[in-house]
Amino acid sequence: MNRTALFGPLAGLLLTAGTSPSVLALDLTPTAMSVEGGTTEDRVDADRFGFTLRWDLAQPWFTVGDWRFTSYLEAGVNYWDSTKGRSGEDSLVDFHLTPVFRYEMKAGGGAIAPFVEGGVGVHLYTEDALNDKDFDIPFAFGSHLGVGARFGANGEYELMYRYQHQSNAGLGDKNPGINFHLVSLGLHF
Repeated sequence: MNRTALFGPLAGLLLTAGTSPSVLALDLTPTAMSVEGGTTEDRVDADRFGFTLRWDLAQPWFTVGDWRFTSYLEAGVNYWDSTKGRSGEDSLVDFHLTPVFRYEMKAGGGAIAPFVEGGVGVHLYTEDALNDKDFDIPFAFGSHLGVGARFGANGEYELMYRYQHQSNAGLGDKNPGINFHLVSLGLHF
């Protein structure tokens, strides 16, 4: 069979698939945003300030009464501020992408809706050291546990505490993790 005879229908199929309504219906509009701040737990005294955007991944996985299990994808940027220490670096910027699973009470009606959540994601740093801590490589995995509540007439606001651990999981020669206590304030659209 002639290759050019196959290419025409294949190109037409790809072009049609690329413009199908299901592909064009992909909505990249964030469903929430938040600002956060916090500090380290260990001897490296660093403050962290950041901004995140969230996208709901699916409808609730399952619902039991007023409680449901949901998931979202979070992308964010954080600024870490410290002193130079032995490393000579006093700040860095941390970019992250984290899938998160949440067990929450349905929000709305002016009631306070508590939740617990956990997530594991990837982080990319602009520096590989901060204060007296040498991270060895500018890449880390971050895991967190959070507890908080949504509130407001439609559950549009959120206040959360997170405990987060970040380390390179042994990908570098050294693996000196860092822990944060964080508070975030969010707005759901």
